Amino acid sequence: MSIQESIELLTRGTEEVIKLEELEKKLKKGKPLHIKAGFDPTAPDLHIGHTVLINKMAQFQQLGHDVTFLIGDFTGMIGDPTGKNATRKILTRDQVNENAKTYEQQIFKILDKDKTKIAFNSTWMSKLGSAGMIDLASRYTVARMLERDDFSKRFGSHQAIAIHEFMYPLVQGYDSVAMKADVELGGTDQTFNLLMGRSLQSQFGQEPQVVLTMPLLEGLDGVQKMSKSLGNYIGIEDKPKDMFGKIMSISDELMWRYFDLLSFKSNAEISKLKQEMRDGKNPRDVKFVLGLEIVERFHDADAAKAALDGFKNQFQKGAIPDDIAELEISSENGEMGLALLLKNAGLCVSTSDAMRMVKQNAVSINGEKVSDPRQSIQVGTQAIFQVGKRKFAKITLT
Repeated sequence: MSIQESIELLTRGTEEVIKLEELEKKLKKGKPLHIKAGFDPTAPDLHIGHTVLINKMAQFQQLGHDVTFLIGDFTGMIGDPTGKNATRKILTRDQVNENAKTYEQQIFKILDKDKTKIAFNSTWMSKLGSAGMIDLASRYTVARMLERDDFSKRFGSHQAIAIHEFMYPLVQGYDSVAMKADVELGGTDQTFNLLMGRSLQSQFGQEPQVVLTMPLLEGLDGVQKMSKSLGNYIGIEDKPKDMFGKIMSISDELMWRYFDLLSFKSNAEISKLKQEMRDGKNPRDVKFVLGLEIVERFHDADAAKAALDGFKNQFQKGAIPDDIAELEISSENGEMGLALLLKNAGLCVSTSDAMRMVKQNAVSINGEKVSDPRQSIQVGTQAIFQVGKRKFAKITLT
């Protein structure tokens, strides 16, 4: 792969590259680059939104670069203040270690275990000592730290900021110094911390790392970021059938976003799929390609094929029409009862009719029969609702 082709692949789906010309310069040296991405072990139950960074690491890995998955066991005990309007609870060592084990188990569904380095930032931070921490703290001013958006907002609204929270970006930046990172990957919400690495590397006489920020993946609703609390997520531990069904529920427009951020297909392959769709190929069939790839990644090829066959048997032979209605229904309090939702969607003439259809085992959500007519549907849910054999609607509750 040429330098230009490598850059096109590595920057695909990125939000920002700081600086692109530096990345090109590093690649032209012809040596494996040291790639770093850090994860605080505070939420080990991953969904595919969390894997966007890991997928980008895998692309670097496939091009022959050295990838390190950094588990922030030291920073995890500080607590990342990013996006928080209050001081985070400090994790215990036991909590951090337990969460770290779960991360290690899950990332190798994407990364090559034999080629991936696992590091813990307590390795060098525990050796830095109090004198080293004071030296580190001296390298950045309080004024510059308060330029950070979340600190600025909290300071302006007279909310508490604990001194140890200032250490978080400094420690994350020092990780890049200790690892001699050439490239650091992170979410858009981590830009301040990532740039700290560049600043500290320069102060320690190192060539500054290139920063690649990745966007936060939208959930199944295509609007809000993927989140378990919003119910718009695909868990990497989901059953193959559920995972495939959720992928099939996303909009055609969102499908390409998922291809860019989650697929390991080449740019040329994705461009070919786009052209095929422009030439008249059913978007559903293109979505099959995405579904098969994602399910195979987290399960295996047989499970992916079984999920595809099951979907076809249930929805195509059963059958969901190509022109299924797509509806957005608003809720005033963050949720809506199933019976009311079916009535508002026009799938049933009344809530009592909806309750009767559920009791007759004639209502399904994403192919799964529903038994409770009082089931609550949460805002952010996007699913295919079926009543009887002929009434379908793809509904997003907003």
